[in-house]
Amino acid sequence: MAEVLFYERPVPLNRSQHKDLRLKPVPSLRFAQNVHSVPLTCVEFPMAARDMPILFGGNDVASAGPMALLGLRQDENLFVDVDGQWAPNTYIPAFIRRYPFVLAEKPADSEGDDFAVFLDEAYEGFDTNEGERLFKEDGTDSEMLTNAVNFLGEFQQYAARTNWFMEQLRKHDLLEPRTVTLQKDGNAINLNGLFVVSEDKLLQLDEKTTHEFLKSGVLGWIYAHLQSLANIDRVTLRLNQREAAEATAGASKN
Repeated sequence: MAEVLFYERPVPLNRSQHKDLRLKPVPSLRFAQNVHSVPLTCVEFPMAARDMPILFGGNDVASAGPMALLGLRQDENLFVDVDGQWAPNTYIPAFIRRYPFVLAEKPADSEGDDFAVFLDEAYEGFDTNEGERLFKEDGTDSEMLTNAVNFLGEFQQYAARTNWFMEQLRKHDLLEPRTVTLQKDGNAINLNGLFVVSEDKLLQLDEKTTHEFLKSGVLGWIYAHLQSLANIDRVTLRLNQREAAEATAGASKN
């Protein structure tokens, strides 16, 4: 399930169980090293489009959702180096920035809100001695936790907006399948299960729909997506650089 992509031991945040838990700063995104794509909300498209391809992934149009393509080989993020450092001056998707917290849907028979805050107990930044407390001495949320939960709430709103955006693309039949084929050392790398917005169909939209798309932001998100496709070449360059570094490291060991 994409929602818990990085989470090894997700558990509900509990005021009693986690009353002494602290979060210390960890200058590393090592937890994201092994993902070649992550979900992306539509409001992030303009920022992400500068650095990475934005595609729609899924088994079919009905299940397709926007994602940031971070690598071209399975289980490899080309934006995170061996030390867990994200590529300088490039966008970090909100899906990654919200870790180690996440909002997860409660079972249907649960009381209260539909979503609960979960955390990954396996995260290396959690400690009982060092770092900022999650809860104050009186049991109330610390400022750090409040900010984290607010960010989760914003992300949830953006996700809902993205679902609406996808409904518009499907309603007007704007998505078409696209297989991305890259040539590497005489071999082809095929990326399947991808969709893009059809520019031909986009140009055929009637004036009323085009105006609605313009006012609601849909048109801007679509063009950010289309513009981002040129970044496939930049990700390929990252792979070339990674392979060259691996070859050099391998040669030095022999």
